[in-house]
Amino acid sequence: MAEPVCVVARGVTFGYPGRPVLDGLDLVVSAGERLGLVGENGAGKTTLLRVLAGSLQPTAGSVARVGSLAVVDQELDVPPGTTIGTLVEQTSAATRAVADELEEAIAGFDHETGDLGAYADAMTRYEQLAAWDVDRRIDEALTRFGAPRDVTRELATLSVGERYRARLACRIAERSDVLLLDEPTNHLDAAGIDYLTGRLQQWAGAVVIVTHDRRLLDDVMTAILDLDPAMDGRPALYGATRYADYRFAKDRMLLRWRARYRAERKRALVLAAQLDRSYEGLSDEWRPPKGSNKNRRATHARGHVKAADRLVEKLKAEAVEVPVPPLSLAFPDLPSLPRRASTGADPDRPLDPSADRAAAHAGPLLEIRAPRVEGRLDLPGRRIDIGACGRLLVVGPNGSGKSTLLAALAGSVDLDRGTRVLAPGVRLGVLAQEGPAEHAAEPTTTAFDAYARHALRLLESGTLDPDQLVPVAALGLLTEDDLDRPLRELSVGQRRRFDLACALLAAPHLLILDEPTNHLSVGLVDELTEALRLTSAAVVVATHDRRMRADLADWPVLEL
Repeated sequence: MAEPVCVVARGVTFGYPGRPVLDGLDLVVSAGERLGLVGENGAGKTTLLRVLAGSLQPTAGSVARVGSLAVVDQELDVPPGTTIGTLVEQTSAATRAVADELEEAIAGFDHETGDLGAYADAMTRYEQLAAWDVDRRIDEALTRFGAPRDVTRELATLSVGERYRARLACRIAERSDVLLLDEPTNHLDAAGIDYLTGRLQQWAGAVVIVTHDRRLLDDVMTAILDLDPAMDGRPALYGATRYADYRFAKDRMLLRWRARYRAERKRALVLAAQLDRSYEGLSDEWRPPKGSNKNRRATHARGHVKAADRLVEKLKAEAVEVPVPPLSLAFPDLPSLPRRASTGADPDRPLDPSADRAAAHAGPLLEIRAPRVEGRLDLPGRRIDIGACGRLLVVGPNGSGKSTLLAALAGSVDLDRGTRVLAPGVRLGVLAQEGPAEHAAEPTTTAFDAYARHALRLLESGTLDPDQLVPVAALGLLTEDDLDRPLRELSVGQRRRFDLACALLAAPHLLILDEPTNHLSVGLVDELTEALRLTSAAVVVATHDRRMRADLADWPVLEL
């Protein structure tokens, strides 16, 4: 018997004035199917989830769902007074309602005239949700995801990651018919991801997940929907259940697309040049041979006009509209050493762009000894140093102090104990786990303006060499149209791309990246991983991304 259909979208269209997001999208997800949504940041993944959830109404088309719904967004609005207990009660209340329905059905059932079908439906629903086990499931999920279990804790007092993990745990415990998840692995450590993977593999209902986690795509998904428009301008559904197969198919499509685009552009230029020469012939002075018909000049001119017109018509008829292929990361050529030697230099003096680069650099670029930050990090007797072109992969479970260590390396938190030494002239590029809150708060500041302000702040602090500034438009992270939009109008993933651009702005000698794959598209994660392996700059990365950790397995590892 065919699995029941849980989610159906027909001709779904949604967008904003002058900016279409979804256009005539069709989608069917049945019970037992797990669909992965991928695509570049801003392609509409989160928008599609919200349309499927009913929180956004499509401007055209329709969405139908069967059964209960659970949604976990990337961002969580926290009403005042909301506690862990509030989330737990919401989950258990929905499940207990099913138990109450069954009790009522049993109590009111008449063996002679009762509706056996309704009774069977209530029993099936009760067993499907395992309503008798909901409290244990909630407690288990909170524990395995590393979320607080104190029901009196207010969500406003928790970190972003703790709030997300608590909400995810409760939604996973619900066992809903339709589960919609937006980047569920962003705030999970390896143990939490393993637990989530196991629950999703056993999910009886329909699952739609936006994720950049390539291992999760391999382990869980039954199909992948790429919202990036293909050459025909439509999203593509890949039946591949392995990320490598999907990536291979997409890369081949992109190669064909780019080759056809180049060929069409070249042909258009050739035809345009021919057209220019034809029209130039109309204005060239031309005289008929001596003694010939005096009207021949006009006849010849009319022939030129007709030939030019025919060429115009040919150009229009043969032209193939090939859209510009999507952006790809253009990682800058970063320096490995500062422009001046580290010995005897004043670290507070602005860099001298005309000074020769040091032929050799004495000592590490950055060194930290026995760092301690109250309640967050304590590494007695530990010395961490990053040399030129150095590499360091920082791993460990949630709460082990990875983000605090990276903040200490970046100099953004004060040490209660220990020392930090940054070599003179060394520029840092820092990507924190969460971007500045003002990105979403500024009502009109565009990405271009914010990038310029960031450059001015670095220049004033003496940590920017004007000769090595990296233009944001050259990175392939955001289109010029997106850069002209207010930051608050960009998607979470696009703001993350902007944060990455800011980390690269000053052409740093040392990159410090905390969970760099969070919120990024899966394709960009591939490109960024390869760029980090090849760059001349030193790199420190803290990540839970299992595929990135495997790709960087030959790096020195610091496990906390």
